[in-house]
Amino acid sequence: MGRKFFGTDGIRGRTNEWPLTAEIAMKVGQAAGAYFLRGKHRHRVLIGKDTRLSGYMMESALTAGFTSVGMDVVLVGPMPTPAVAMLTKSMRADLGVMISASHNPFADNGIKLFGPDGYKLSDEAEAKIEKAIEAAPKLASAEQIGRARRVDDAQGRYISIAKSTFPDHLRLDGLRVVIDCAHGAAYKVAPASLWELGAELIELGVSPNGTNINDEVGSTAPAALQAKVVETRADIGIALDGDADRLIVVDDKGQIVDGDQLMALIATSAVRDEKLRGDGIVATVMSNLGLERYLWGQGIALHRTPVGDRYVVEAMRAGGYNVGGEQSGHIVLADYATTGDGLIAALQVLAALVERGKPAHQLLKLFDPLPQLLKNVRFTGGRPLEDEKVKQVIADAEKELDGTGRLVIRKSGTEPLIRVMAEGEDAAKVSDVVDRICEAVRKAA
Repeated sequence: MGRKFFGTDGIRGRTNEWPLTAEIAMKVGQAAGAYFLRGKHRHRVLIGKDTRLSGYMMESALTAGFTSVGMDVVLVGPMPTPAVAMLTKSMRADLGVMISASHNPFADNGIKLFGPDGYKLSDEAEAKIEKAIEAAPKLASAEQIGRARRVDDAQGRYISIAKSTFPDHLRLDGLRVVIDCAHGAAYKVAPASLWELGAELIELGVSPNGTNINDEVGSTAPAALQAKVVETRADIGIALDGDADRLIVVDDKGQIVDGDQLMALIATSAVRDEKLRGDGIVATVMSNLGLERYLWGQGIALHRTPVGDRYVVEAMRAGGYNVGGEQSGHIVLADYATTGDGLIAALQVLAALVERGKPAHQLLKLFDPLPQLLKNVRFTGGRPLEDEKVKQVIADAEKELDGTGRLVIRKSGTEPLIRVMAEGEDAAKVSDVVDRICEAVRKAA
């Protein structure tokens, strides 16, 4: 049975529509708070958010829920998702919450939960919290109601942690960097970190107003960054998404560098420095076959997981790997963070740029990706992937690509979309396959 509230990355939806209402948020606070009330100590939850207008409402509702079951609340304001995970662990909190819909438009929002170890919750834990959301909460007595307080130096703490991942013997002096923060959670901490390391900064997406997050800026809309890099003759451009757990880079020629190329660079750098743990790295089924072939040539294995950085992290923890990520730019570096961290990943790329002395367009293109095409089909109900005609079209396509490419079709865990991806050595065939499947899905939907 599918889950009712949680998707692949927490609870997400349009604000003030089920399940992203203040009422549900309060119930999530009550259910999650009760789940983590273990032991006799005074319990604490840390709550961060991005810059969406609805963040204030969701923050207040969650605070009411947590305090009503006896949990104290620490509010850190706008902070990247990975910062919330880090601070949850370092402040000995029992639970961490990030209020964000990541790269989605401002009208959406979401709730991501982290355990006391800083890792996203397991499917089992989320299922138990889901069950409790719809049950009557066990409220604390008047004397045991939780307290809420704000921590003013949280941003400084995260900046210090992020900078500590950059090699001590290197500086960014003389490097012209365009940083695009998507008007999101990292609009203060990312520029501050790079400036303190010596970079000459040109800033984009650092003026949030509550409704402009991810609006023609950030990692999912890099055109503005590309133009600015070329215009200012910058050495490199860095784009984060709304909650800063995702990174896309633009080289000095204005060309986009995706997560696959970044993982290739970070993995080979780790091998050179004898820091790569395990026999390879972890990526999802969406990563390009070109990455897999390149890594294989370097003696590095690629282990694939379902889509979602939580599944990447689970595989990394199970196999002892310290590098993983997604083509979309979630880069997980287990030596430094428990989840994808766009800023920390960017610092590793910048370190390689400084240390090797090559221009970005030479350093960051390590392999030629195979032709790959991804299209989304929006649907309003039903189960189009279970339609017999759709199944037949997919089966025919798999036969056509057998031995020369791959096909990945899945339902989005965060939006009402069917994602159709194909890759192969023949670009025309890839395009034809994707178009046929999308048309079949549209008719079924």
